[in-house]
Amino acid sequence: MRIAALTAALLLQAATLGGAATPGRGDDDDAASAQQRPLVGPSREPQQRRRQPNVVFILTDDQDVHLSSLDYMPLVKKHLLEKGTNFMKHYATTAVCCPSRVTLWTGKFAHNTNVTDVSPPYGGYPKFVSEGFNDNYFPVWLQEAGYNTYYTGKLFNVHTVENYNSPPPGGFTGSDFLLDPHTYDYLNSTFQRNGQEPRSYEGHYSTDVLAEKAYGLLDEAVDAGKPFFLVAAPIAPHANVVMNGPGHGIHSVYFTEPVPAERHKHLFKDEKVPRTANFNPEEPSGANWVRELPQQNSTNVEYNDHFYRQRLRALQAVDELVEGLVERLERHGLLEDTYVVYSSDNGFHIGQHRLQPGKSCGYEEDVNVPLIVRGPGVAAGYAADGVVTTHADLAPTFFDLLGIPPRADFDGDAIPVTRERIEEVRDKGGRREHAGIEYWGFAMGEGIYNRNPLEHNTYKAIRLSGPGYNLYYSVWCNNEHELYDMETDPGQLHNLLSSSASSSPPPLLAAGHPAHKVAARLDALLLVLKTCAAGTCRDPWRQMHPDGSVRSLADALAPRYDAYYDYDYDEEGGAGGAPRVEYRYCANGFLEDAEGPTWQADGRPFGWGEYGYGELRRREDGTRWEDWV
Repeated sequence: MRIAALTAALLLQAATLGGAATPGRGDDDDAASAQQRPLVGPSREPQQRRRQPNVVFILTDDQDVHLSSLDYMPLVKKHLLEKGTNFMKHYATTAVCCPSRVTLWTGKFAHNTNVTDVSPPYGGYPKFVSEGFNDNYFPVWLQEAGYNTYYTGKLFNVHTVENYNSPPPGGFTGSDFLLDPHTYDYLNSTFQRNGQEPRSYEGHYSTDVLAEKAYGLLDEAVDAGKPFFLVAAPIAPHANVVMNGPGHGIHSVYFTEPVPAERHKHLFKDEKVPRTANFNPEEPSGANWVRELPQQNSTNVEYNDHFYRQRLRALQAVDELVEGLVERLERHGLLEDTYVVYSSDNGFHIGQHRLQPGKSCGYEEDVNVPLIVRGPGVAAGYAADGVVTTHADLAPTFFDLLGIPPRADFDGDAIPVTRERIEEVRDKGGRREHAGIEYWGFAMGEGIYNRNPLEHNTYKAIRLSGPGYNLYYSVWCNNEHELYDMETDPGQLHNLLSSSASSSPPPLLAAGHPAHKVAARLDALLLVLKTCAAGTCRDPWRQMHPDGSVRSLADALAPRYDAYYDYDYDEEGGAGGAPRVEYRYCANGFLEDAEGPTWQADGRPFGWGEYGYGELRRREDGTRWEDWV
């Protein structure tokens, strides 16, 4: 069932159940009494139009694009998709929540934040604090620029009832955070408002409690009379999680399917995971541990369809939250001056490549996430399919929308949000065409099947899309390589670099060129991206071609660069000495010793020959390496 068939019924249900679904104000009043309030309270006098715009950002947890979840959210469709721009190629740079959220709020890739996991020693709120970001990230910068900042919901993992105030998250005018160990417990959440003691909402539905708090923070923001940035970060459609051990690691939690609100439990009873070509395929696919997965039996598939339906049901309260926020902005007279942004920290798979429900892979289901923007100057009902954007771009984008000068240390770029600018950069190649993707550590199935942590889920990857090509390239920590031509293989089932593919005549092509030729260019690009920073991340081709002659893969595929990117190299260096992306061993965090060759500031790959790709390096007679070859 798709959105056309669902819209009327769900809109009627939202109107009928509005009082229960989206209570009117967020403070520490009892949630049960709050749910008795009407959807919208007494109308206030509209505020005078602001010169500086506001932002309301709804950030979901684990929401997919490729499992069609947005098709089941008629209120998001009504208020955001039909009134704003949908960025179709938006990517999480790390496919798990805490590293992804730190990237989002710093504008830096995880290899630069060194927050690469959900819990210590490599991740979580304690790691975020120890790396020095608590007084040097987005809400702090926004307050310095004159904005009030508000947040309710999940901030980071291992932000707990014990450490919530040591130190408190910096940079917020008002806050009401979800806290571990009950962050993902849909019917037993714990919130902590400003500096107050944590409060349990046992028996109340988490997203409804959050909606109440979001509306209250919006009222506070309006009453303060300053431009504001408000975040509502519900846990849906994340799995329900009970933390059943003393620690916060992967072995101390118990995952089950998401829990919907009571009013939504009857919905979507016949829906199933989309049966795409890569759903529980007959033949194994992928690489590393993914390729060893057994095909799921019918009982497993049936449960995973149930898991899928629970995700859709859990998102209905989020759908109502979106409408509640939009309606309140309109009643305050602020909707036309406010950017409403909708996204998720990472994507999700269920059954693709035989995977149990979860994330943590670099495949499209896990990294391609929603990004919808509505606001001043943003085209209504427009699908932006020609630009590649990432979570590292969101902080720079918010700066740009709010008229704040960009920081030089941003790894990302501001995303163009007007239709004219989007089409200009798409047609003239004025914006990068790739997303750098990275991951360290474990992967784990959710639900009731195969929850054993899988090690060696460490990889670097590139998702690249441009005129004439649509590609994914990855290198795993066991040094297996993958290359998929996603124009002909959108399910990423046929690895063009597998041993079977390389021995199959005629030579397999990607982007109209032999796979090995394309892989050589992408490997060089990945070598730069894997440890890039700031401007190097924003324009990695210039590291290899400082004269600006190469700005895209299409440029790099010109025959004149074949020797420069020669893949047949000698480890001692010399002519044609092109280093590969290669791990020394599999590590569970970002450890320099494990990362293998890296691109250095002077343009020379570390430890692999004197010249390598180093177009910035010159021979003693002054000639460039490229000219010498």
